Amino acid sequence: MVSVAPSNGADSGLVGPNSVTWHLHADPAMWLGGITSLFLQSLHPLAAAGVVQNSNFREDPLGRLTRTARFVAMSTYAPLEEVCAGAAKVRAVHRSLRGKDPATGRTFRIDRPDLLLWVHCAEVSMFLSVVRRAGFRLTKSQADRYFDEQRHSAALVGLDPDEVPGSTEQMAAYFRGVRGELRRGDESEIVYQFLHKPPLPGVLGLGVPVYEQAVAHLAYSLLPRWAIGLHGHAAYSPAASTAMLRTLRSAALLVPAPIRWRSPHGYVPRAMRRLGAAVRPSAKSLPAD
Repeated sequence: MVSVAPSNGADSGLVGPNSVTWHLHADPAMWLGGITSLFLQSLHPLAAAGVVQNSNFREDPLGRLTRTARFVAMSTYAPLEEVCAGAAKVRAVHRSLRGKDPATGRTFRIDRPDLLLWVHCAEVSMFLSVVRRAGFRLTKSQADRYFDEQRHSAALVGLDPDEVPGSTEQMAAYFRGVRGELRRGDESEIVYQFLHKPPLPGVLGLGVPVYEQAVAHLAYSLLPRWAIGLHGHAAYSPAASTAMLRTLRSAALLVPAPIRWRSPHGYVPRAMRRLGAAVRPSAKSLPAD
Protein backbone atom coordinates (compact mmCIF):
# COMPACT_ATOMS: atom_id res chain seq x y z
CA MET A 1 0.00 0.00 0.00
CA VAL A 2 1.15 3.53 -0.77
CA SER A 3 0.87 5.69 2.33
CA VAL A 4 -1.74 8.40 1.97
CA ALA A 5 -1.64 11.68 3.80
CA PRO A 6 -3.42 14.98 3.47
CA SER A 7 -1.79 17.11 0.82
CA ASN A 8 -3.07 20.29 2.43
CA GLY A 9 -1.86 19.76 5.99
CA ALA A 10 -5.44 19.40 7.25
CA ASP A 11 -6.32 17.71 10.52
CA SER A 12 -6.60 13.96 9.86
CA GLY A 13 -8.33 13.22 13.15
CA LEU A 14 -7.82 10.59 15.82
CA VAL A 15 -6.35 7.73 13.76
CA GLY A 16 -6.04 9.08 10.23
CA PRO A 17 -6.22 7.48 6.78
CA ASN A 18 -3.16 5.29 7.31
CA SER A 19 -5.04 3.24 9.91
CA VAL A 20 -6.98 0.00 9.63
CA THR A 21 -9.84 1.74 11.42
CA TRP A 22 -10.23 4.33 8.65
CA HIS A 23 -10.93 1.68 6.02
CA LEU A 24 -12.79 -0.93 8.07
CA HIS A 25 -15.27 1.53 9.59
CA ALA A 26 -16.53 2.60 6.17
CA ASP A 27 -17.64 -0.93 5.29
CA PRO A 28 -21.44 -1.44 5.16
CA ALA A 29 -21.19 -4.57 7.34
CA MET A 30 -20.40 -2.24 10.25
CA TRP A 31 -24.15 -1.64 10.69
CA LEU A 32 -24.72 -5.32 11.42
CA GLY A 33 -21.65 -5.37 13.63
CA GLY A 34 -23.17 -2.56 15.66
CA ILE A 35 -26.39 -4.51 16.26
CA THR A 36 -24.43 -7.65 17.12
CA SER A 37 -22.46 -5.65 19.68
CA LEU A 38 -25.70 -4.57 21.39
CA PHE A 39 -26.73 -8.21 21.78
CA LEU A 40 -23.33 -8.97 23.29
CA GLN A 41 -23.32 -5.94 25.60
CA SER A 42 -26.67 -6.97 27.07
CA LEU A 43 -25.16 -10.13 28.59
CA HIS A 44 -23.44 -8.03 31.27
CA PRO A 45 -26.12 -7.55 33.96
CA LEU A 46 -25.03 -4.05 34.96
CA ALA A 47 -24.48 -2.86 31.40
CA ALA A 48 -27.93 -4.13 30.43
CA ALA A 49 -29.51 -2.59 33.52
CA GLY A 50 -27.86 0.73 32.74
CA VAL A 51 -29.39 0.74 29.26
CA VAL A 52 -32.86 -0.37 30.33
CA GLN A 53 -33.02 2.04 33.26
CA ASN A 54 -31.55 5.11 31.58
CA SER A 55 -32.36 4.88 27.88
CA ASN A 56 -35.48 6.02 26.10
CA PHE A 57 -35.07 3.26 23.54
CA ARG A 58 -38.76 2.38 23.66
CA GLU A 59 -39.71 5.91 22.57
CA ASP A 60 -36.73 6.30 20.23
CA PRO A 61 -36.14 2.81 18.82
CA LEU A 62 -33.32 3.76 16.48
CA GLY A 63 -31.71 6.31 18.77
CA ARG A 64 -29.04 4.23 20.48
CA LEU A 65 -27.84 2.55 17.32
CA THR A 66 -27.67 5.82 15.39
CA ARG A 67 -25.94 7.62 18.28
CA THR A 68 -23.37 4.85 18.51
CA ALA A 69 -22.87 4.92 14.74
CA ARG A 70 -22.45 8.68 14.82
CA PHE A 71 -19.87 8.52 17.63
CA VAL A 72 -17.90 5.80 15.84
CA ALA A 73 -17.93 7.74 12.57
CA MET A 74 -17.05 11.01 14.29
CA SER A 75 -14.15 9.49 16.22
CA THR A 76 -12.84 7.92 13.00
CA TYR A 77 -13.26 10.68 10.42
CA ALA A 78 -13.83 14.05 12.10
CA PRO A 79 -11.13 16.64 12.90
CA LEU A 80 -9.52 16.12 16.29
CA GLU A 81 -11.11 19.21 17.83
CA GLU A 82 -14.59 17.95 16.93
CA VAL A 83 -13.73 14.47 18.21
CA CYS A 84 -12.57 15.79 21.57
CA ALA A 85 -15.60 18.05 21.95
CA GLY A 86 -17.98 15.20 21.13
CA ALA A 87 -16.21 12.84 23.51
CA ALA A 88 -16.41 15.40 26.33
CA LYS A 89 -20.19 15.51 25.90
CA VAL A 90 -20.40 11.73 26.04
CA ARG A 91 -18.29 11.60 29.22
CA ALA A 92 -20.47 14.28 30.81
CA VAL A 93 -23.62 12.28 30.09
CA HIS A 94 -22.06 9.10 31.47
CA ARG A 95 -20.94 10.91 34.64
CA SER A 96 -24.50 11.98 35.34
CA LEU A 97 -26.07 8.54 35.03
CA ARG A 98 -26.64 5.90 37.68
CA GLY A 99 -28.15 2.44 37.61
CA LYS A 100 -29.51 0.00 40.14
CA ASP A 101 -28.03 -3.48 40.30
CA PRO A 102 -30.97 -5.83 39.66
CA ALA A 103 -29.42 -8.48 41.92
CA THR A 104 -28.45 -6.38 44.95
CA GLY A 105 -30.41 -3.15 44.58
CA ARG A 106 -27.21 -1.15 44.97
CA THR A 107 -26.68 1.99 42.93
CA PHE A 108 -23.75 2.01 40.52
CA ARG A 109 -22.16 4.56 38.22
CA ILE A 110 -22.60 4.09 34.50
CA ASP A 111 -19.04 5.34 33.91
CA ARG A 112 -17.38 2.69 36.06
CA PRO A 113 -14.18 1.69 34.27
CA ASP A 114 -15.10 -1.99 34.16
CA LEU A 115 -18.44 -1.18 32.49
CA LEU A 116 -16.87 1.23 30.01
CA LEU A 117 -14.28 -1.42 29.20
CA TRP A 118 -16.97 -4.06 28.66
CA VAL A 119 -18.91 -1.85 26.26
CA HIS A 120 -15.74 -0.90 24.39
CA CYS A 121 -14.56 -4.49 23.99
CA ALA A 122 -18.02 -5.74 22.99
CA GLU A 123 -18.25 -3.02 20.35
CA VAL A 124 -14.86 -3.22 18.70
CA SER A 125 -14.62 -7.01 18.84
CA MET A 126 -17.97 -7.37 17.08
CA PHE A 127 -17.12 -4.65 14.55
CA LEU A 128 -13.99 -6.56 13.60
CA SER A 129 -15.55 -10.02 13.74
CA VAL A 130 -18.62 -9.20 11.66
CA VAL A 131 -16.85 -7.13 9.02
CA ARG A 132 -14.17 -9.79 8.54
CA ARG A 133 -16.80 -12.51 8.35
CA ALA A 134 -18.62 -10.45 5.73
CA GLY A 135 -15.61 -10.69 3.44
CA PHE A 136 -13.39 -7.73 4.40
CA ARG A 137 -9.97 -9.36 4.39
CA LEU A 138 -7.50 -8.57 7.14
CA THR A 139 -4.29 -10.26 8.16
CA LYS A 140 -3.63 -11.17 11.78
CA SER A 141 -1.26 -8.21 12.01
CA GLN A 142 -3.89 -5.82 10.68
CA ALA A 143 -6.47 -7.16 13.14
CA ASP A 144 -4.02 -6.58 15.98
CA ARG A 145 -3.38 -3.09 14.69
CA TYR A 146 -7.12 -2.37 14.66
CA PHE A 147 -7.48 -3.23 18.35
CA ASP A 148 -4.39 -1.17 19.15
CA GLU A 149 -5.84 1.83 17.27
CA GLN A 150 -9.10 1.46 19.14
CA ARG A 151 -7.31 2.22 22.40
CA HIS A 152 -7.52 5.85 21.27
CA SER A 153 -11.30 5.55 21.07
CA ALA A 154 -11.35 3.95 24.51
CA ALA A 155 -9.47 6.94 25.89
CA LEU A 156 -12.18 9.24 24.52
CA VAL A 157 -14.76 7.74 26.89
CA GLY A 158 -12.42 7.92 29.88
CA LEU A 159 -10.51 4.64 29.89
CA ASP A 160 -6.79 4.26 30.45
CA PRO A 161 -5.49 3.01 27.06
CA ASP A 162 -2.91 0.85 28.81
CA GLU A 163 -5.74 -1.10 30.44
CA VAL A 164 -7.52 -1.79 27.14
CA PRO A 165 -6.84 -4.90 25.00
CA GLY A 166 -4.63 -3.94 22.08
CA SER A 167 -4.30 -7.21 20.16
CA THR A 168 -6.39 -10.23 19.23
CA GLU A 169 -4.71 -12.28 21.96
CA GLN A 170 -5.38 -9.63 24.60
CA MET A 171 -9.00 -9.30 23.49
CA ALA A 172 -9.53 -13.06 23.68
CA ALA A 173 -7.97 -13.09 27.15
CA TYR A 174 -10.27 -10.27 28.24
CA PHE A 175 -13.38 -12.21 27.19
CA ARG A 176 -12.14 -15.37 28.91
CA GLY A 177 -11.69 -13.39 32.10
CA VAL A 178 -15.05 -11.60 32.03
CA ARG A 179 -17.23 -14.49 30.90
CA GLY A 180 -18.05 -15.55 34.45
CA GLU A 181 -19.81 -12.20 35.00
CA LEU A 182 -22.09 -12.61 31.99
CA ARG A 183 -25.54 -14.12 32.04
CA ARG A 184 -29.02 -13.97 30.63
CA GLY A 185 -31.40 -11.92 32.75
CA ASP A 186 -34.59 -9.92 32.55
CA GLU A 187 -32.74 -6.91 31.14
CA SER A 188 -30.87 -8.90 28.48
CA GLU A 189 -34.17 -10.43 27.42
CA ILE A 190 -35.72 -6.97 27.12
CA VAL A 191 -32.84 -5.94 24.85
CA TYR A 192 -33.09 -9.17 22.84
CA GLN A 193 -36.81 -8.72 22.21
CA PHE A 194 -36.46 -5.00 21.50
CA LEU A 195 -33.68 -5.48 18.95
CA HIS A 196 -35.79 -8.08 17.16
CA LYS A 197 -39.05 -6.12 17.20
CA PRO A 198 -38.42 -2.39 17.66
CA PRO A 199 -41.70 -0.43 17.94
CA LEU A 200 -41.19 1.63 14.81
CA PRO A 201 -43.91 4.16 14.02
CA GLY A 202 -46.16 4.37 10.98
CA VAL A 203 -45.06 2.92 7.70
CA LEU A 204 -41.66 1.95 9.14
CA GLY A 205 -43.41 -0.60 11.31
CA LEU A 206 -44.52 -2.50 8.22
CA GLY A 207 -40.93 -3.52 7.59
CA VAL A 208 -40.31 -4.97 11.05
CA PRO A 209 -41.09 -8.62 10.12
CA VAL A 210 -38.52 -8.51 7.31
CA TYR A 211 -36.01 -6.64 9.49
CA GLU A 212 -36.49 -9.18 12.29
CA GLN A 213 -35.43 -12.14 10.14
CA ALA A 214 -33.00 -10.57 7.67
CA VAL A 215 -31.19 -8.16 9.97
CA ALA A 216 -31.91 -8.54 13.68
CA HIS A 217 -31.79 -12.32 13.94
CA LEU A 218 -28.85 -12.42 11.56
CA ALA A 219 -26.99 -9.96 13.79
CA TYR A 220 -27.81 -12.14 16.81
CA SER A 221 -26.61 -15.24 14.97
CA LEU A 222 -23.25 -13.57 14.30
CA LEU A 223 -22.43 -13.58 18.02
CA PRO A 224 -19.75 -15.97 19.28
CA ARG A 225 -21.27 -19.38 19.96
CA TRP A 226 -20.70 -19.03 23.70
CA ALA A 227 -22.67 -15.76 23.72
CA ILE A 228 -25.55 -17.37 21.82
CA GLY A 229 -25.52 -20.12 24.43
CA LEU A 230 -25.80 -17.58 27.24
CA HIS A 231 -28.70 -15.80 25.55
CA GLY A 232 -30.42 -19.15 25.13
CA HIS A 233 -32.25 -18.43 21.89
CA ALA A 234 -31.88 -20.46 18.72
CA ALA A 235 -29.72 -18.91 16.00
CA TYR A 236 -29.14 -19.44 12.31
CA SER A 237 -26.38 -21.93 11.60
CA PRO A 238 -22.88 -20.49 11.22
CA ALA A 239 -22.86 -21.35 7.51
CA ALA A 240 -26.26 -19.77 6.88
CA SER A 241 -25.30 -16.69 8.90
CA THR A 242 -22.11 -16.16 6.92
CA ALA A 243 -23.92 -16.64 3.60
CA MET A 244 -26.67 -14.18 4.56
CA LEU A 245 -24.13 -11.66 5.82
CA ARG A 246 -22.06 -11.79 2.64
CA THR A 247 -25.17 -11.50 0.49
CA LEU A 248 -26.32 -8.40 2.37
CA ARG A 249 -22.86 -6.84 2.16
CA SER A 250 -22.61 -7.56 -1.56
CA ALA A 251 -25.98 -5.91 -2.09
CA ALA A 252 -24.97 -2.90 -0.02
CA LEU A 253 -21.75 -2.51 -1.99
CA LEU A 254 -23.80 -2.12 -5.17
CA VAL A 255 -25.00 1.21 -3.78
CA PRO A 256 -22.55 3.93 -4.88
CA ALA A 257 -20.17 4.79 -2.06
CA PRO A 258 -21.06 8.52 -2.02
CA ILE A 259 -24.66 7.52 -1.24
CA ARG A 260 -23.72 4.87 1.34
CA TRP A 261 -21.39 7.25 3.11
CA ARG A 262 -24.02 9.94 3.63
CA SER A 263 -24.93 8.04 6.79
CA PRO A 264 -24.12 8.54 9.54
CA HIS A 265 -24.04 12.30 9.19
CA GLY A 266 -21.76 12.40 6.16
CA TYR A 267 -18.49 12.04 8.07
CA VAL A 268 -16.69 10.11 5.33
CA PRO A 269 -17.48 12.58 2.50
CA ARG A 270 -16.54 15.48 4.76
CA ALA A 271 -13.22 13.82 5.57
CA MET A 272 -12.52 13.36 1.88
CA ARG A 273 -13.32 16.99 1.15
CA ARG A 274 -11.07 18.07 4.00
CA LEU A 275 -8.14 15.77 3.28
CA GLY A 276 -8.37 14.99 -0.42
CA ALA A 277 -9.65 12.14 -2.58
CA ALA A 278 -6.57 10.00 -1.86
CA VAL A 279 -7.90 9.18 1.62
CA ARG A 280 -10.98 7.41 0.24
CA PRO A 281 -11.66 4.38 2.49
CA SER A 282 -10.97 1.10 0.74
CA ALA A 283 -9.78 -2.38 1.66
CA LYS A 284 -7.18 -1.90 -1.08
CA SER A 285 -5.65 0.97 0.89
CA LEU A 286 -5.16 -0.88 4.17
CA PRO A 287 -1.79 -0.30 5.85
CA ALA A 288 0.68 -3.06 5.11
CA ASP A 289 1.65 -5.62 7.75
